[in-house]
Amino acid sequence: MTALEAPTRGRPAVRPTGVERSFGADELIVSKTDRRGVITYANDVFCRVGAYALDEVIGQPHNLIRHPDMPRAVFAFLWETISAGQELFAYINNLAADGANYWVLAHVTPSFDERGTIVGYHSNRRRPSPGALAQVKPLYTTLLAEERLHGTAKAAVTASSQLFTRLVAERAASYEDLIWSIIAAEEN
Repeated sequence: MTALEAPTRGRPAVRPTGVERSFGADELIVSKTDRRGVITYANDVFCRVGAYALDEVIGQPHNLIRHPDMPRAVFAFLWETISAGQELFAYINNLAADGANYWVLAHVTPSFDERGTIVGYHSNRRRPSPGALAQVKPLYTTLLAEERLHGTAKAAVTASSQLFTRLVAERAASYEDLIWSIIAAEEN
């Protein structure tokens, strides 16, 4: 059993059902975590879409909602970026407590104290457009295929991170430029 599949607070492992869920275009999923990624706040949309009660998520690692079909390289890049004090936009496929999945366009930012030290992270997520997902899903499928070629999580994330860097460079000057080009073309 991997950390992703490990039961949380007596809850059995969540298996994807293949049922895709969405939420309103005017709704935002909001969560906050501490520096380690442990959830300290989740709004009602987070709980409803994720099929969790608030007391089931507070105090849990945010990867509680990580879908197994999300490339590790994307999360490695996300953590590298936000722990360096920078914001990040990313398309993420999440896993609900009932096994449904839901895609989001996440905006993740570090939260700072008065001395400028990172004390946690804040994420707002909105519903992505189908056109944006049509651009992102093939990239993620390619990264997942690379990850599955490796026997350990460490080797998988190393290999797919290298591939991720190459694939982004083929399409844009940077990851940020790639995401903003998708947002500009598909999210308006």
